[in-house]
Amino acid sequence: MKSAKPYLAIPLILMLLAFTPPKEVNKRVLKEVEKTFEVVDFAMQPISISTDVNAQLPTKISGENLYRITAGDSTLGYAFFDQAPSKTANFDYLVLFDDAVKIINTKVLVYREEYGGEIGSKRWLKQFLGKTGGDRVSPESNIDAISGATISVNSMTRSMDNLLQTIGILQDKGHL
Repeated sequence: MKSAKPYLAIPLILMLLAFTPPKEVNKRVLKEVEKTFEVVDFAMQPISISTDVNAQLPTKISGENLYRITAGDSTLGYAFFDQAPSKTANFDYLVLFDDAVKIINTKVLVYREEYGGEIGSKRWLKQFLGKTGGDRVSPESNIDAISGATISVNSMTRSMDNLLQTIGILQDKGHL
């Protein structure tokens, strides 16, 4: 039985290697998935979308930014990784969905500006929890502003709204 264990680890390692966000945030993404889904053994399978469908999406799906998270034969949920612009740089963020494609966690992984990092606070990000592909978000209507972080708030909110619209379209077309 001892000789079988290395063979069991090889498929998991290969599936995790298929997950390719920038190396600086890869560990943070995996740690957040483990913590959110309370699981150690899982796989992240990239979801690819055809060029025709992608042309209709507000947020483009590249095969390297949307993943199905599985444990064994069960879908635990989905992970979306992307960057959004701040004043002079981009910041990396992660959105985790449950198996019903409802947001259960959001995290700013790397913020590269001197100002505006408050958008990474759990308190501010919790406004997105529970949102689905049928919801819309906007700083003018249902997302709180942060003094000194206007550009980042607008950028993150716009990115989240585009992602929610994209998720709704993908669900309508049967891709999720």
